[in-house]
Amino acid sequence: MINDEYFLAALRLASGNDPVPGHVSAAARDAFGLRVPGAVTAAPAECAAPGGVRDGQGSHLVRFVTAGLTFDLEVTIGDGLIDVAGHVFPYPGEGAVIDVRTPHLTLSRRIANTGDFAATGLPPGWLSVVCHRPGHQPVQTRWVRIRP
Repeated sequence: MINDEYFLAALRLASGNDPVPGHVSAAARDAFGLRVPGAVTAAPAECAAPGGVRDGQGSHLVRFVTAGLTFDLEVTIGDGLIDVAGHVFPYPGEGAVIDVRTPHLTLSRRIANTGDFAATGLPPGWLSVVCHRPGHQPVQTRWVRIRP
């Protein structure tokens, strides 16, 4: 019969013999590179589609909310690519910029005085939006997976 202390000691010794696989380290570095330092993360929220949203025709509406800022994103999938038409409210102010991000591509857009922005031709897969406001912390949405 094996004593618990000996078993734990054997586990400790064995754990030091196997290095972390290279692909695991690379994936961890890639994930770390996607973070936005100091950002506040907006959480998904329920959202009824307003008139004009083409739900059922290859698009859907997603809402993200945090204290003081709401993102409505209409995501359309066509020809294997993703288009995002977004609205941020309340208006985040003059000089605010939106980054529409995928793991391999970031498109920066100015926000219209109405709070609207758009980005087209994104690859399918993971997507996040970050609002950069002068004098405030960035606000980012959670990553969502968009599939054609």
